Amino acid sequence: MKCSIDPAVTEVLNNHKGGNKLKTAWDRYEAQQPQCGFGELGVCCRHCMQGPCRIDPFGEGPDRGICGATADTIVARGVARAVAGGTASHSGHALHIAHVLKKMLAGKTPDYAIKDEVKLKAVAGRCGIAIEGRSSKEIAQDLVEKALSEFGDKGEALTWAATTVTKARLETFSKLGIVPTSIDGTIAEVMHRTTYGVDADPVNILLGALKCAVADYTACHLATDLSDILFGTPQPVVSKANLGVLKEDAVNIALHGHNPLLSDIIAQVASEPEMIAEAQAAGAAGGLNVVGICCTGNEIMMRHGIPLATSSISQEVAIMTGAIDAMVVDYQCIMPAIATAAECFHTKVITTMPIAKMPGAEHIAFSDENAVECARAILRQGIERFKSRNPDKVCIPQKSSTAIAGFSAEAIVAALAKVNADDPLKPLIDNIVAGNIRGICLFAGCNTVKVPQDHNYIEMVKKLLAENVLILATGCASSAYARHGFMTSEATIRYAGKGLAAVLTVIGEAAGLGGPLPPVLHMGSCVDNPRAVDVAVAIANKLGVDVSQLPVVASAPEAVTEKAVAIGTWAVAGGLPTHLGVVPPVLGSKLVTEVLTSTVKDLLGGYFIVEPDPAKAAVALLTVIDERRAGLGL
Repeated sequence: MKCSIDPAVTEVLNNHKGGNKLKTAWDRYEAQQPQCGFGELGVCCRHCMQGPCRIDPFGEGPDRGICGATADTIVARGVARAVAGGTASHSGHALHIAHVLKKMLAGKTPDYAIKDEVKLKAVAGRCGIAIEGRSSKEIAQDLVEKALSEFGDKGEALTWAATTVTKARLETFSKLGIVPTSIDGTIAEVMHRTTYGVDADPVNILLGALKCAVADYTACHLATDLSDILFGTPQPVVSKANLGVLKEDAVNIALHGHNPLLSDIIAQVASEPEMIAEAQAAGAAGGLNVVGICCTGNEIMMRHGIPLATSSISQEVAIMTGAIDAMVVDYQCIMPAIATAAECFHTKVITTMPIAKMPGAEHIAFSDENAVECARAILRQGIERFKSRNPDKVCIPQKSSTAIAGFSAEAIVAALAKVNADDPLKPLIDNIVAGNIRGICLFAGCNTVKVPQDHNYIEMVKKLLAENVLILATGCASSAYARHGFMTSEATIRYAGKGLAAVLTVIGEAAGLGGPLPPVLHMGSCVDNPRAVDVAVAIANKLGVDVSQLPVVASAPEAVTEKAVAIGTWAVAGGLPTHLGVVPPVLGSKLVTEVLTSTVKDLLGGYFIVEPDPAKAAVALLTVIDERRAGLGL
């Protein structure tokens, strides 16, 4: 099978020196064939010990589980539990950052500080916290208490949900009863209602999933806001992406996962003269070379310009270059297989979080209270491992692309302000009205072994850019476009339609780039998807309409995780038609499939479009964009 369209990944897979026993995700996928048809359709239930129960999709076998649950109920429960799993992941991420901010304000974490007071005041003001005549510390103390209250039962709508969507959207949520009052409580509610003997109404279960998805949106937005306050709101920065960013003469430290609490500190400590000197004393003339993988990579890329090595699906391939001296992980999207791959090389895999350990890795507990010393200890482990690197096993592809990253919502508005300082959104709206920007598409999600890595992303973006659709990207979508050269001024000239290219050129030159903005704007990690919502909500509020009326769509062409299910579901709840390029496990229920792809459109404006063919998917999204333009009279 063809594993990837990334030439760097392909080169390593074909030339690595790890031996024949080294298996990758693609090898393990082949070994799993044929995969369970019941599971693929979502009609396998194992939520009690009387099962597993399997519903025959052809009507020739059992049509109910032992408890009497139908295929509709079983599939709906599976969807809801996936949303809850994704929400739990983002909730844990957000809560971790909130706790560190609270400790910092109490003087317990001296290695952290408020980096962006402007963002602090903006978020606090939005949340109804008094700002005038108060110190940043006082404002932050109120804000962190407000944030922590989102996780417990407030008895009222979650602040981060209620204050970041349009008024019409909040009213829609209220009518459907899907406004959460607690992030953690909503997750628990889904797990309760989908357990044995509770909710059996598939439509009611799906409403619970939508409510949980809104809680996920809340957690994501909260995590992004607090990260910006602690580490700085991203601004455009020029970096590099792909495996060619590894250096043969340097100690290569790969940071992988999602949470910036440790990775941001490591990025800072790695530039200390004494740490560089230690690396050079160990024989690494190039000193320390920190690179990113997955969403942790996006975090440090957009704030520090740290190069991005690769995405989640090819994390093993980074080790297979033989040049990674230490891979440091926090949590989420981390394959336990990396420890097995590391056994074939000299690489040390270091886990840092108590909830994310793995056999074969060394655990160095991350301490919020002593983050810098933790970072130094981890870097020294990599320096020590460098001494054991076998030059004969090194295979670094000389392939990397320039990438302009760091387009937060604030950065986009700032760029537009260079064109119209009094009304920054006007140039964007005027060009949407004129058709120079036909619409906007947010690409999010993962990479999957079920299609060649990046194939769907690249095929779709080429077609959409040619049709003047502005592209926003997060997570592994950002990685795909960064590695394939879509985040440069040159890419705008090469791929964008004339109208879009002209707009990006005017804005880019006004912003001092000396050329157009990239046609794909890097908006951060997967938890940062609310940045794109902020842009859409600002446009909607400016026009006096709801997001569900805008020519704005979303796509997850290679989705994998429960987090992607949660994000896609809140995108639908938010009014965005959302494309999935991998068929989710719902087709075993005609009812659930119809609700998610059709019925929900009448309720929320957003709905799922399932289309594995990237060319057909691009056409489907363009059709939706044009329908919405017509609805606005454009």
